[in-house]
Amino acid sequence: MTVVFWKELGDHFSSRRFMILLAIIVLTGVWAIYASGQSIRQEAESAPAEFVFLLLLTSQSGGLFSFATFLGLLGPLVGIMLGFDAISGEYARGTLSRVLSQPIYRDSLINGKFIAGLTTVAILWASVLLLVIGLGIVLVGFPPNAEELWRMMIFTVVGILYVGFWLALALLFSLLFQRTVTAALGSLALWLFLTIFAPLIAQIIAGAIVPDPSTPEAVVRQVAIANMISRISPSTLYGETVQVLLNLARGLGVALPEQTQGMLQTPLALGQSLLLILPQIATLIALVAVCFAISYIKFMRTEIRA
Repeated sequence: MTVVFWKELGDHFSSRRFMILLAIIVLTGVWAIYASGQSIRQEAESAPAEFVFLLLLTSQSGGLFSFATFLGLLGPLVGIMLGFDAISGEYARGTLSRVLSQPIYRDSLINGKFIAGLTTVAILWASVLLLVIGLGIVLVGFPPNAEELWRMMIFTVVGILYVGFWLALALLFSLLFQRTVTAALGSLALWLFLTIFAPLIAQIIAGAIVPDPSTPEAVVRQVAIANMISRISPSTLYGETVQVLLNLARGLGVALPEQTQGMLQTPLALGQSLLLILPQIATLIALVAVCFAISYIKFMRTEIRA
């Protein structure tokens, strides 16, 4: 598995597709961070002073999306790009049977490919966060505090799990269709559905279950149902973790006035924020594990001929 891992890791970092996507992420990140750094003095007046550095990731100055939102939109493309031809590409080139004719186990092959893709995602995401910290220190003039660093590290882990799901899904489609074009189109179609249409469908279903939100309790129930259904999408889980970790939200969804009465307008402590997003993180881990487990079983039972 070590041989497969290093070979796949070298292929990823020498791929032109990866370099182009990396350049897009870096250039967009530099622009977003620069624009946020220029306006961070004005926005710092309305944000807690001890968390000003997080504005570099969440501020929308200079663009339509914040940098964290942009990573959430572009991250799935990285996972799909790394996984859609992992097995189907071997089929197309006729090299899969040759590789497996060597003294190498099947599980070593698929495990090495998946771990190499996940390592590539981890290096990319961590490098982007280091870029944010480095440019932020230059633009703002002071380093982030300890809690900001912890929040960024947890955000990195969540981002790796989020992109890892799309990597495992693309790997599964690569096994199911055995054609690179079909696997890529299927992965992109599911990404568009879960990112764009799943929240709309959740709103429609919630409106059908609670057709008359004339009272505050009905509005809260409708929003809760919509949020529960939309959480089948990894994009929703990622967005909620960003809202709590980086935007310092005290809760998810809509709360009644009596529920917020007497609540202090201060950000939650890091431990409380982790408790709030623990279900989202556990769901992302489960999604990655299920997708890769199905891919593993499918690959181990597939008949491979020369």
